[in-house]
Amino acid sequence: MNRLLKAFQNSLRAFRRLAATEAAFQQELMLLAAALPIGWFVATSWRGYALLIGAILFLIIVEVLNTGIEAACDAVSREFNIDIQLAKDCGSLAVLISIVLVVGVWAVAVVERVTGLLL
Repeated sequence: MNRLLKAFQNSLRAFRRLAATEAAFQQELMLLAAALPIGWFVATSWRGYALLIGAILFLIIVEVLNTGIEAACDAVSREFNIDIQLAKDCGSLAVLISIVLVVGVWAVAVVERVTGLLL
């Protein structure tokens, strides 16, 4: 149980730090806060609502991992290194792919709501 408590404390520390210092994380938290009520009106079912919110949570997860990769790379060296650049670029690509996923999921949900058709 103590291990679980320590892990929770570590997670809270990371959350507070990212929420205070990382602009992308702050924007994604605001997106989540807006999506919680908006998704309720956009979704046509509980599953649809879970998918809408889950897509944004997935984006946040990827952002957290990307920030962790960047922090680890910066801890190793701040000087230019082609391998570090690739690691950071791959993290950014993962975030971009997640954003495309969020936009796609929300676009399908909006089309379903507006047209009444299930895609």
